[in-house]
Amino acid sequence: MEAAIICNLRVHGQGENKHEEKVQDPDREKHEPKADMGSKTWADLAGEMKIFLWNPEERTCLGRTAKSWGLILLFYFIFYTCLAGMFAFCLYVMLLTLSPYTPRYRDRVSPPGVMIRPYLNGFTIAFNVSQPNTWQPYVDSMHHFLAAYDDKVQEEKNIECVPGQYFIQGGSDSEEKKACQFKRSLLQNCSGIQDPTFGYSRGQPCILLKMNRIIGYRPGAGVPVSVECKVQKGNESHLRSVDFYPGNGTFDLMYYPYYGKFTHVNYTSPLVAMHFTDVQRNHLVPIQCSLHGKGIINDLNSDRFLGRIIFTLSIGK
Repeated sequence: MEAAIICNLRVHGQGENKHEEKVQDPDREKHEPKADMGSKTWADLAGEMKIFLWNPEERTCLGRTAKSWGLILLFYFIFYTCLAGMFAFCLYVMLLTLSPYTPRYRDRVSPPGVMIRPYLNGFTIAFNVSQPNTWQPYVDSMHHFLAAYDDKVQEEKNIECVPGQYFIQGGSDSEEKKACQFKRSLLQNCSGIQDPTFGYSRGQPCILLKMNRIIGYRPGAGVPVSVECKVQKGNESHLRSVDFYPGNGTFDLMYYPYYGKFTHVNYTSPLVAMHFTDVQRNHLVPIQCSLHGKGIINDLNSDRFLGRIIFTLSIGK
């Protein structure tokens, strides 16, 4: 009985001591979790950031002294200077192996492609003879293109050459080369001299064919390359007559080879004019004009411009 009384007194005493501790420090429970979690206020974070940006005691910026910043910037300056120097040196050595006048490797140059003039918004030439506003843009384009072929311009800049043979010129690659005359008057009815409308006002349009320039290329292997036009698909009677200028519709050998724009400054590409004098009216007539000659490829399905050109004529009344 006495032992039970003593135990109760001890428990009661411990409870009173705990109650007294709570009364003595009522905010202790609030402070203890904050200390355990180590949380910081915004003011603490701002202060630490300020010290990180500039520490006046250690005189450091972003954790580095002025000497440390100087050394690391010097290292990167030297590193990137050497890197840029190595790149420039490699580029310089590479350029020494190239010529600005002729390509170094020409073993895979394909046969020439062709292009037509006028070329306005695609390969369909459509107009009505009775409506000049429909064919005038084609006429203006032709006059603009042939301005460089005017007889006076050609006589002033270029020389007369011997037809039927290549005009091969010696000398160094950097030596300026002479160019042969191709006068506008050679195109005869498609020159725009006698008929300023190039036949468009009569429903007999002229179209010019030009081979792409390839440095050093000699088309035809000694025989002039000729041009042939026919209906690509459909009724062949829709294209009944085509006249070619100059002469027999060939690219004369005297305009080749081409030496590049840096040395062959006044070079003007030879042309073949196709005068469509009798085309079915009020029909879409697809036409294919092809080059023919030794070494010419004109039947590659994956390239419609290699050795040939396909366009559509639509001539209304």
